[in-house]
Amino acid sequence: MIGNAILLLLVAGPMAAGVIDYGIGRFNKTARDYFANAVTVLEFLVMAVFLLTYSSGQEITLSLPGVCGMGLSFCLDGFRTIFAVVTAFMWMMTTLFSREYLAHARNRNRYYLFMLITLGATMGVFLSDDLFTTFVFFEIMSLASYVCVVHDEKEETMHAGGVYLAVAILGGLVALMGIYMLYYKAGTLQFNELLSACEPLFAENSRWFYICGGCILFGFGAKAGMYPLHVWLPMAHPVAPAPASALLSGIITKSGIFGVLLISTRIFLHDGYWGFTLLIFGIVTAFLGGMLAVFSMDLKRTLACSSMSQLGFIFMGIGMQGLLGEENALAVRGTILHMFNHSNLKLVLFMAAGVVVMNLHKLNLNDIRGFGRKKPLLLYVFLMGSLGIGGIPLFNGYISKTLIHESIVEYIELLEEGGGALTFALASGQSAVTLFRTIEILFIVTGAMTVAYMTKLFVVLFVEKNNDPVIQKSFEEKKPYCNKTTAVVLGVSATVLPILGLFPGLTLDRLADMGQSFLYGESPAHAVHYFSWTNLKGGLYSIVIGALIYLIVIRGWMRVKEKNGAVIYVGRWPKSLDLLRLIYEPVVMKLLPLIATFVCRCMEYVTDGIILLARKTTHRQLHGEKIAPTGYWRALVFGRMLNGIFFLLNKTILKNRPYKRDFVLRFAEREHIVKVSNSEIMASVSFSLLMFGIGIMIVVFFAFLS
Repeated sequence: MIGNAILLLLVAGPMAAGVIDYGIGRFNKTARDYFANAVTVLEFLVMAVFLLTYSSGQEITLSLPGVCGMGLSFCLDGFRTIFAVVTAFMWMMTTLFSREYLAHARNRNRYYLFMLITLGATMGVFLSDDLFTTFVFFEIMSLASYVCVVHDEKEETMHAGGVYLAVAILGGLVALMGIYMLYYKAGTLQFNELLSACEPLFAENSRWFYICGGCILFGFGAKAGMYPLHVWLPMAHPVAPAPASALLSGIITKSGIFGVLLISTRIFLHDGYWGFTLLIFGIVTAFLGGMLAVFSMDLKRTLACSSMSQLGFIFMGIGMQGLLGEENALAVRGTILHMFNHSNLKLVLFMAAGVVVMNLHKLNLNDIRGFGRKKPLLLYVFLMGSLGIGGIPLFNGYISKTLIHESIVEYIELLEEGGGALTFALASGQSAVTLFRTIEILFIVTGAMTVAYMTKLFVVLFVEKNNDPVIQKSFEEKKPYCNKTTAVVLGVSATVLPILGLFPGLTLDRLADMGQSFLYGESPAHAVHYFSWTNLKGGLYSIVIGALIYLIVIRGWMRVKEKNGAVIYVGRWPKSLDLLRLIYEPVVMKLLPLIATFVCRCMEYVTDGIILLARKTTHRQLHGEKIAPTGYWRALVFGRMLNGIFFLLNKTILKNRPYKRDFVLRFAEREHIVKVSNSEIMASVSFSLLMFGIGIMIVVFFAFLS
């Protein structure tokens, strides 16, 4: 071990604590809860010290040579400090919230075990200093978080968890292939060496690097909810416990973004074509996520689709970094800050949704309608999250969205001046300007959809009344809907949001200054005036268009009046437009097995034909031979005995109808079949034991590391 052991403690500590916590829970559930809380609070305090004492350019490193074959390496710098702090903060808050949320749930020991393992693995991702280390902890995080997703083990939950796991495993395998291809060509996976290793090779073999980058993007983009690999996101969030949903949306998706940032800055730094590709994926992801959220009839599904949309904004910011080249200051800072802001926003919104679920055990908008009336704390918390994610001025989401939007505007100005990092072969000149103005409009409209669907949720929960007066009366009774710990967690998390938005120069800008060097960004040439009319104008456009979408689509089209006069919300999104059921499940579950069966059947027929031809020609069995194949001594002994007996019978009793079969060859064939069967059985048993042994070794190895 070379370096500062505190980094190993930040990663392996929570994993070891998870095992200890599980043991404590076998005897005392209250002690288990307090121990888990203490672990996450301690993790946050350690990271808070690093944040408060950070000085420009400061780095803390740790190397573990030979571990997992290629060794593991970690580093704590400005960018990684920010997201390690966010990770620790979110885990602390959700763990404190989990005690009440899961008070009556089963398998809480298992839940806390895998929650803490996932914490350690997520810290491992953000503190990693090479792509191999990133991948190792990325996979541990994916597998451990799966257990949290399927916590209640219902049929719907298991199906969603299966999709989540399938996307994670498939993405991980493709990413690993890309990482090894990159290592083969570049000779290193270290972050601080990759760019210098790839730059001289890129010009002569760019296709190889694009293939590597595409594979790695597939793996990390899947975790980040990038279209078309987003299918797990709207499924997993509604069924997972609310604390797990907050972590999935708020920080685990950012581990995928982290991987995309790595390849974008270490392989494709200032590459316009790569940036344009990510920009297109980003705008499609953002727009589609916003549209799904507008039409969603489920509280947590709406927030999940919202996460997809906001992650699309982040992809757009990464894309603009490549397009703007060395003038990408606004895009770099917007990307960092929207990652940071979205994490905090989704922590608040999913915990607020968790309070609703905790009390009602329902998510449909018609069922939860009116629950928030006369609940000032819940109203405050949800309002802060809604205003922030909606990009309303004076709230944190407005700051980061403004930076990303202004980076698009800046690129349009470059194109109009005849510059820009990318020259389009099919869209040069005025066509390129038109294309990017369209992208800007889609950005504003997507922000407007955010305003619309968050208004929908707020009105449903806090303005409208339930159609059943008895139910509404029970909602408005003055009774506690959460305990004091949960109230403090909600209040503190929500209060952070307007502070960030009101004082961006003292908070968000300083965070951007800390993290921008990791992405090879520079400070803007002049200070950004967030509240100037030019910047406020984009936000106001989104608010006005969002109000129109809410009035026309949600209140005008998604609400219908029943015969009894009650107004209800109805789902207008066509069920047939489900990418999972429309394409992925038919392809993976039906088409691919059918193709594999056909290929195997053809190979079987070809193999049988070759064997049959060989037995008739080169390997033909000659009946009447007196010499048995070597190695079959039993067939030789007993076959010759029977051959001798039948030789005498053929000379006497069977003289008229002699029996001419050679028993040596016949017994040899039988003995061969027995030998082959036994070898297959032994191979199967040996293989099973081998796999079991490898599994035990892996478990022991990681237990030793913990």
